[in-house]
Amino acid sequence: MGVLAVQGDVREHLAALTALGAETVTVRRPAEVEQVDGLVIPGGESTVMDKLVRAFDLREPLVRRISEGLPVYGSCAGMIMLADRIADGRPDQQTLGGLDITVRRNAFGRQVDSFEQDLDYAWSDATPPASTGTVHAVFIRAPWVEQAGPDVQVLARVSEGAAAGRIVAVRQGNLMATSFHPEVGADRRIHAEFVSIVRAHRLQQSGARQSPEREDTA
Repeated sequence: MGVLAVQGDVREHLAALTALGAETVTVRRPAEVEQVDGLVIPGGESTVMDKLVRAFDLREPLVRRISEGLPVYGSCAGMIMLADRIADGRPDQQTLGGLDITVRRNAFGRQVDSFEQDLDYAWSDATPPASTGTVHAVFIRAPWVEQAGPDVQVLARVSEGAAAGRIVAVRQGNLMATSFHPEVGADRRIHAEFVSIVRAHRLQQSGARQSPEREDTA
């Protein structure tokens, strides 16, 4: 399991994944992109992250591996990096894409407008049994999803306040993203959800490699 380590809260995600028994590595070089079974894109500053990804020649291998099905989880700025569209991005800002969503940067306001809230979360059947109930979400200069395509599963929405109903967690295939920071605190359920996606993908890939192609004969 890799954590993109160009900028942002890398250590917290590494700690969360390690606590779940995953073997973790930091990803800073193109060759390291090729070696991971799953990738976390942490929170941070999406415009800075975008510039550094391009400066370190990471953009092309990341975009390619995402298109090939690499499981990726993005939190906060990571959600922006995985979005196909940004509602208020800078003119030169690029994303890695993959999620058919439109996000708005800093949608909840500035740092002083950070808040916490319990959210109903749509846990998948593959998630460990302990992953049930609400999620205590921490929002720090967070984005929200303004539009989600038909293939995107909405996992959570803001439950109360002025932003009630706004989408803050999504999944599409092997990609998932949250506006909030589950790496803050001791709750590992969101990371466990992602680990289960990575494990399922590994099993699928392993099965595909081991199954010989059948030849139809007349």
